[in-house]
Amino acid sequence: MEQSLETCFEEAVRVAGLLFDRNKVTGSTGNISFRYGGNMYISGSGTCFGWLGRSDFAVVDSSGRQLSDIKPSKEYPLHKIIYDAKPEIHAVIHTHSFYSTLVSCMADEQSRDVFSDITPYLRMKVGTIGMIPRAVPGSAELFDALAQRVHDSGGYLLADHGPLIGGTDIRSAFYGIEEIEETSKIHYYLQAIERRK
Repeated sequence: MEQSLETCFEEAVRVAGLLFDRNKVTGSTGNISFRYGGNMYISGSGTCFGWLGRSDFAVVDSSGRQLSDIKPSKEYPLHKIIYDAKPEIHAVIHTHSFYSTLVSCMADEQSRDVFSDITPYLRMKVGTIGMIPRAVPGSAELFDALAQRVHDSGGYLLADHGPLIGGTDIRSAFYGIEEIEETSKIHYYLQAIERRK
């Protein structure tokens, strides 16, 4: 059964607050969206996950036209690309969480699968994680790079930038963004141990 618009807002606000409280986003970084009734509801430009409320969401239609007074995050095309390519996805989260961003600075930009099978949970919750080559945040080059690789992986690391994960609903996107951060942390420490041998 499809969630109501009110429930989607409640869950998006709650998830944003949890991510802020857990230091997965800082200041006005990151963006969160969900799809409902053919439109995208996305955190507005310059908003903070820690104080996000329903009135802080912009509304964008399927053609990319802004329907609200609130201006969408400049990275809303990242979300739209995923929604357009994957009809089963109804929520997208992008953060600058520490370990995921750290790995995004170290991994091969051409990788379609950054992590080996460290634990089964990332595969279960998201699938493979592919790299999106470095480009300026909010730039057409970044959007083009994602569009070219959107079908290659279940989730993404934007090089030198951070993770981008979609889910069938807000909770599944949240579970995915949390899992990629934990996997990134384990991956980083395993790599550090390997380098010391």
